[in-house]
Amino acid sequence: MGVEVGRRSFFVVAGLLGLAACGSNTGRGGSTDGTLRHWYHAYGEDGVQDAVRRYAAAYPGAKVEVQWNPGDYDSKIVTALQTSAVPDVFEAQVKVDWVRQKQVVPLDDVLGDTRDDFVRALLESQTVDGHLYGIPQAIDTQVLYYRRSLLEKAGVTPPRSVDELVDAAKRLTAGGVKGLFAGNDGGVGVLTAPLLWSAGLDFLSQDGKAPGFDDPRAATVFGKLRELNPSLLLGAPADWSDPGAFVDGLAAMQWTGLWNLPKILAAHGDDVGVLPFPRLDASGAESVPVGAYSAMVNARSADVAAAKAYVKWLWVEKTDYQTEFATAFGAHLPARTSLAAQAGPLRDGPGKQIVEFVTRGGRIASPARWSARANTALSDAVSRIARQGAEPVGELRAALEVARDEIARLDR
Repeated sequence: MGVEVGRRSFFVVAGLLGLAACGSNTGRGGSTDGTLRHWYHAYGEDGVQDAVRRYAAAYPGAKVEVQWNPGDYDSKIVTALQTSAVPDVFEAQVKVDWVRQKQVVPLDDVLGDTRDDFVRALLESQTVDGHLYGIPQAIDTQVLYYRRSLLEKAGVTPPRSVDELVDAAKRLTAGGVKGLFAGNDGGVGVLTAPLLWSAGLDFLSQDGKAPGFDDPRAATVFGKLRELNPSLLLGAPADWSDPGAFVDGLAAMQWTGLWNLPKILAAHGDDVGVLPFPRLDASGAESVPVGAYSAMVNARSADVAAAKAYVKWLWVEKTDYQTEFATAFGAHLPARTSLAAQAGPLRDGPGKQIVEFVTRGGRIASPARWSARANTALSDAVSRIARQGAEPVGELRAALEVARDEIARLDR
């Protein structure tokens, strides 16, 4: 869009969020020709795939092959780490199990004197037992987009509480347009964390030693998702991460990523408003999830040292590639404060507001100590509450038991 976020604004965001060597073959199998395999999930923005292939081709230290992975990328990574030396390098968010099972390698020595240039909260989210396992690539967040004209026509004010969101979605559902789109699963995947935060809760307690949703307010707030259900768009041509439902007028509001801001503004211009996820009540908080895929190294790689050297070159040394990756294919914030002046359409309008949301209420969306099994148990419980009308207290009791077992397992 040709505009840039102010450097001062991004330093504030970073602050409030908490803000190569050569080697020999390790003999672990995998490629025997020195080729490094680098996996990415399938980004929705045009140009990203061509860019990362261009970066790989420019690497002087080795031949690098990029694999683009549509579909369920996260499950594919889990399987690959258990059984294969491929990929050598991949993007993900670190999990404690990967560390404890020695499936990924520490990257503490990769950052060098650039460590303080990375947003601190992002590094902390990729740190387990005091060691860093991922180099953040760019910062993403999610917000609530709405059509100003449709709210005005329905006599609806932008919702600042969960009850107001439920009411707005109901009143905006008319004439073939649904009030809200938050994914074809009815919002379970992307709204579980914001709902917890809206009630002043979280996945884990502050010390990480207990579930953070062992509270009656969790049942209350997940019951609100059930109230939202009749006003939610389901069966959209693309899921929540794509702006198509909102751009095409299928929903008056959509929960989706900052990365879609350019497409949404191109479609609707000044008719676009943005909001953080609203608070449940005065004891809760407005929030937006903040996260970043990070570059990680497979411990089974045929040449771990070579893989680390490539990660250092791409995500530490090549600041021009890092800037392009974060800003040229959609709206993202760079993972490094020194690159903030290059950020995309975030100097004014909705983009500036979203930066302010991150400043005030950015929350790490995927804690490393929150295990996949615990997440599945909670997601399944929330789905039954929202989609099947299940009783919230009993559903959450079962999810709490799984979460406690997982926390105890990780602490052994």
